[in-house]
Amino acid sequence: MAKFDAVFVGLTILDIAGRPVESIPAGGGVHFIDEIRLNPAGTAAGAVMNAAKLGINTATVACLGYDEKADVILAVYKKLGIDCSMVQRTDKVATSATILTIRPNGERPALHVRGASDQLFVTEAEFDAVCDARFLHLGGTGLLARMDGGQSAKLLAHAKARGLTTTFDLIAPNQGTMALLRDLLPNVDYFMPSFEEAAFLSGQDTPEAAADVFLGMGAKACIFKMGALGSFIRTRERSFRMPAFKVAVSDTTGCGDSYCGAFVAGLAKGLDLEASCRLGTAVSALVATGLGSDAGVVDTRQVEAFLATAEVMT
Repeated sequence: MAKFDAVFVGLTILDIAGRPVESIPAGGGVHFIDEIRLNPAGTAAGAVMNAAKLGINTATVACLGYDEKADVILAVYKKLGIDCSMVQRTDKVATSATILTIRPNGERPALHVRGASDQLFVTEAEFDAVCDARFLHLGGTGLLARMDGGQSAKLLAHAKARGLTTTFDLIAPNQGTMALLRDLLPNVDYFMPSFEEAAFLSGQDTPEAAADVFLGMGAKACIFKMGALGSFIRTRERSFRMPAFKVAVSDTTGCGDSYCGAFVAGLAKGLDLEASCRLGTAVSALVATGLGSDAGVVDTRQVEAFLATAEVMT
């Protein structure tokens, strides 16, 4: 029996977010805002926190510095019951971090410092421990310098050989990302970028055409997150859309990451593809109502209550 339901590997940062920010004060001026929050974030962190809130047994694999930012992240993880035994530490650089000035409409201009996440490296000797789970989520390719050198592809191949279901998300794609995907996607069950990222990478302007590109590269299924337009899901057998839910948007930080975490939690709970996507949609909607990557989400009961009354966007 696997030790964990799901292990989340990858980009883990500390967000320092404030809202609402209409402009940056000139010179040494001051603007007063409503809220400032520190919270773990990133394509691994935002996913694992929301999966843990939905009650599945989670662990994370990340690299943090020896600093106050790491202390905040680990304290939040401990409170959520996330296993941190495979978290790495480095004294070479500080923990990755981002300053977010959240606009009144929920947009989130970012000032990011690359740091310890670039030092994350899972050795072959550690693969079995990392894959002692039913699901493996890899999040953050593009900002994981050492893992992006080929080790992520080896880890995903090992996970598939062990029989795990694999989910995969990336960040900050560039002209070199497609070369990475050629080695990664053959061992990915669910490729979960935003449609904006998928369109940039594939050169296609419709989700159907973009999905065809990635399925042709070996992915078993594509789930494109599309914000207020919901999400587009394509497997080798069928495609469908999942509409978004109507909410009062406060901050869209981490909505896509939370979708991934809730989707994995849904599969781990035995939900089918459509129901897992619907769960991901609900959790991402709730996250948008608060400040930060796990804001607005309490537990499974709360999410189910939201699903029972939520109105879909048309």
